[in-house]
Formats: sequence, structure tokens, C-alpha cells
Amino acid sequence: MNTMSGPEHFLRETGVSRETCERLVRYAAVLGKWNPSINLVSASTLSQIWSRHFLDSAQILALCAPAEGLWADLGSGGGFPGLVIAILAAETAPGLAVTLVESDARKAAFLATVLRETGARASILAARSQDISPLNARFLSARALAPLPQLLAHAARHLAPDGRAYFPKGARWRQELAAARQNWAFDAVAHPSKTDRSAVVLEIKGITRA
Repeated sequence: MNTMSGPEHFLRETGVSRETCERLVRYAAVLGKWNPSINLVSASTLSQIWSRHFLDSAQILALCAPAEGLWADLGSGGGFPGLVIAILAAETAPGLAVTLVESDARKAAFLATVLRETGARASILAARSQDISPLNARFLSARALAPLPQLLAHAARHLAPDGRAYFPKGARWRQELAAARQNWAFDAVAHPSKTDRSAVVLEIKGITRA
């Protein structure tokens, strides 16, 4: 494994304990077993799981360093970023509660398996985000779920009035931002991604219909 994308590099970048890193090792093992059956992530990215998925998720938690409250992750799929956030928060933010929203029953079962294997704690809602009651979350995330205009509709429904959303976006993030401003008013900060020079993490708050 490339040392720039393995556990040791992750430890240096995040400063988490080796116990937390070992939980991620177990997570990676479960993902490797399940992925051929239900396609949780692109097979081509499995060899770069520490950078493409784990570090990419961990940087989102680091942006806000939450102490407590509810973190809602929508369309959790293979657990990125929400399940990684739950594992890291057990060490760095024990007062943070994490809810993973995933409508695909097989993927929800995968998430439950990883929680059991790693000993991490999170709630799983096996439903579509538009079908559940508003979560009133202090923090919200979603990766590769939908274009930004649709994500803002989900965020407006599930965020607390003073809540913040974190959305990783690729090279076309400026176009998505412009499209979203046609129907939504909000404050946004684009944080450069640590794992992709063309990508950002959009931090968004104050979401209202334009």
C-alpha cells in the first residue's frame, strides 16, 4: 500500500489514536467483503480507501470540531462521511450523536455491521430523508447524494435554525453553487479539499428559499 494513502498517513494527518485507526482497519475489512455484492464504493478506489474515503470524510469533522449535538448524514451508502465521523467522534467528540439516513436496506445492513464490528455508536434510519420527520440537526452532511440545489432542500428540512451543512463537491462546485442560488439564499464557504486539489467542502448555513 502507498504510504501516502495508508493508516500511518491517516494517523499523521488526523492525530487520532491507534485504537481509532484500528476501528477503521476493521471498517475497511468489512467494506472489502461487502463491496462486490452491493457496490458501496467504486472498486477502483478500494486500494486508496484511506485517502479517498477515510481522510476525505475525516476532514469534514475537522472543519467544525463539534463538541455535542446531532450530526445527520444523508444517503450514507458505504458510510462516507457519516460512519467515519461516528468512529472518529467516539474519541474526539463523545458528546456528538450521529444519525445515518440510508434508504437502501442492504446498505443500511452494511452500516449496522460496521457499527457492530467497530464498536462505534450511531443511529440508522432506513428510509429516504424526505420521508422522515425533520431531524433538527446541528450538523448535516451528504456525499455524492445529489446536486447542490436538491441537497439544500434536504438541509432546509433537517437542519436546526442555526445548523450548518457540509457537502463535499468536485471540480464543478462553482456551477452547482450558481445553480443553487437561483432558488435558495444561503451563506457558503468553500474549504479546499485535502484529498483532491480540484474539490472543496462547502460549508453552508442560513438556508432559505430565495
